[in-house]
Amino acid sequence: MQRRSFNKGLLGAAAAVASGLQSAAWAQAWPARPIKWILSQPAGSGPDILARFVADNLSRRLGQPIVVDNRPGGQNVIGAQAAMRSPADGYTFYYATTAAMVTNVFTFKALPYDPEKDFAPVRLIGRSPFVIAAGAAFTGNTLADAMAQTKAQPEKLAMATEGPKTFSGMLADSFAAMAGIKFTHVPYNKAPDAIQDLIGGRVNFICLPEAALLSYIRSGQIKALAVSSAQRTANLPSVPTLSETFAGFEYTGWNGLFAPAGTPAAILDSVSRELEAVLKQPEVAQRLLTLGSIPETKMNVAEFDAFMRAERTRWAGIVKTIGIKPE
Repeated sequence: MQRRSFNKGLLGAAAAVASGLQSAAWAQAWPARPIKWILSQPAGSGPDILARFVADNLSRRLGQPIVVDNRPGGQNVIGAQAAMRSPADGYTFYYATTAAMVTNVFTFKALPYDPEKDFAPVRLIGRSPFVIAAGAAFTGNTLADAMAQTKAQPEKLAMATEGPKTFSGMLADSFAAMAGIKFTHVPYNKAPDAIQDLIGGRVNFICLPEAALLSYIRSGQIKALAVSSAQRTANLPSVPTLSETFAGFEYTGWNGLFAPAGTPAAILDSVSRELEAVLKQPEVAQRLLTLGSIPETKMNVAEFDAFMRAERTRWAGIVKTIGIKPE
């Protein structure tokens, strides 16, 4: 019995060593051909611009082209499924957003992919703050003014978002729940339409990514009331955070790189390290900031995995607070 257990242990150890050697050899040979990044958003969108910029810089370090493959539709489902079904060989990755990897779990009754089981985290790339803003005609200048006016007129003032189950819509509802106010939620399919209606006075407030609103804020066409990041942003240093009113509150979108489950760990680690080097380049970091994304330079594969677990727990609480029902 002892000899059999001993032999079994030797076989297991030998298999582990062989697997490690194979993974290391694979990583040394990688990349030997072009790499593909699948993206759930259309060409020209904010995530697409970010992905292409980061991919271009990474490809120069790797010595291989990185092709961005846009697969929009189905609230990220089409792109996620395409990435999930790709070979786990280190040549296909999924450039994903918070919606695809976290919030879809809570808004779909039956999600045809499992973000936790079907994908391996590689690296968090950047966090994207949102802004709550008002039209130039708004008589106040602060978040407190907006809260007071909305509380005095329940459901009379309108908040424009990209929809109640989108990131901006859930932030708007979270803000309303914390503030104890009620506004009329006006969903828009296109952010530019929502912005023009805010400027034209057809809605009173808006909640969208900083990148979408920045030029209008700087031109004075709309008033920024609060940003959703933990700290004030480099682009809007004079605009307070929501956490300055609601202690500890942070709500940012993010984008990160994932691989199909089963991709060799050595390749995941290699890509993560190379991405870190890219994100630490001053010109890259500055460009990401201008695109509304705060670069993340201190998160390896294991830390990104822990971050994802924490995000799922945090979002479960947010969804419960605002009463989102899966469909």
